[in-house]
Amino acid sequence: QLQASGGGLVQAGGSLRLSCAASGRTFSAYARGWFRQAPGKEREFVASISRSGNNDYYADSVKGRFTISRDNAKNTVYLQMNSLKPEDTGVYYCAAAPFPSSQAAQYGDWGQGTQVTVSS
Repeated sequence: QLQASGGGLVQAGGSLRLSCAASGRTFSAYARGWFRQAPGKEREFVASISRSGNNDYYADSVKGRFTISRDNAKNTVYLQMNSLKPEDTGVYYCAAAPFPSSQAAQYGDWGQGTQVTVSS
């Protein structure tokens, strides 16, 4: 199972680093992704990373501000979020997929989310 952590309340322009730890021995066998969901909105893609960590992909809305990374030895994927904006507010989820994808339907093993709130 996946467990996201690191969320909190931050002012606009601030930074947060989310972590998602996985149990089990198959962490490196899957691409990983971060999604977020704001109140009243659908879950949306944020970033994804390949199994090796050599390739990463971002939603246009976060490109240049967020960085996804992974440490396969620690079974953990990270999301470094800089220059945060109020529109980044939402519950952030991590999940696993066979290949990096922006489509939530391609992912499984959704973990519990972590709340990120950005105040203006």
